[in-house]
Amino acid sequence: VTIDALNRPTPIFDAYHSQKAGIPIGGGFLLILTTTLLFLLTFPVLYFFWIPITSIYANIIVEIKILLFTFISFGLIGLYDDIKKIFFGKKEHFFGLKLRHKLILEIIISLLISFWLFNELKISIINIPFFGVWQVGVFYVIFSTFVIISFANAFNITDGLDGLATGVLLICLIAFWVISNSILDTPLTLFIAIWLGGLIAFLYFNIYPARIFLGDVGALSFGATLSVIGLLLGKSFSLIIIGGIFVLEILTSLIQLLSKKYTGKKIMRVAPLHLWLQEKGWHESTIVFRAWLATLVLAMIGLWLAFIS
Repeated sequence: VTIDALNRPTPIFDAYHSQKAGIPIGGGFLLILTTTLLFLLTFPVLYFFWIPITSIYANIIVEIKILLFTFISFGLIGLYDDIKKIFFGKKEHFFGLKLRHKLILEIIISLLISFWLFNELKISIINIPFFGVWQVGVFYVIFSTFVIISFANAFNITDGLDGLATGVLLICLIAFWVISNSILDTPLTLFIAIWLGGLIAFLYFNIYPARIFLGDVGALSFGATLSVIGLLLGKSFSLIIIGGIFVLEILTSLIQLLSKKYTGKKIMRVAPLHLWLQEKGWHESTIVFRAWLATLVLAMIGLWLAFIS
């Protein structure tokens, strides 16, 4: 039985997710492992062929450290969560890690990443199109921590239909690859390209009817890493636009949660948005393809905003 943040059962959620029972959830672990190894092996090859490695940051090692630390550390939280669900979920009657435990871990790791961004890479600005660059100083740590945690959980919430989160992420990453390539940031460009290759292969087996899922190990890692890529590129506003589907999914869940807590009533019969659409009779594939198309449009808008600011 799945328990929500208010310690209440979620029968509709369980009814839909019971249809996915028995499908392997190790895809995220494999993608993290292969992407990390291939990314690290790329640099000796570049050095061997005298290919220059450039970045918008003077300390390229720190940039790589932040990227991989996010990718792996959030994956470890998700891995522990997956193990809890697989081996102890039915016995202990809760869905993986308790929410407060997961949130505490996410806050600690996100604060560490944010501190590195601020202290090591000297990032302390927020670039908002049409409003200019805002110098926020140490408050950037709070801002980036919020962004990382939000996207990690938004991806996890979105990853409920076959191919939904993976397809949306793929389009988002293509947009950020264009941005990183345009500013000649070699580590980010390489990392995104390798990650995209793995995601394309994974998506083949993840689209309806799915034969494998990311699991929390992939969902938390991929959402957090997407946000860190946006932060490293200085495109946090474009991140919100390009990743609009993830934002919409977590907002519908948050609104539903707050409504249940303070009014005792639901805004929607079920949240997040993709489950509500399913409840309305939309076929799973229809929801996924519409989300991909919406992300394609949002990615074009986000790219335009990124290049004018």
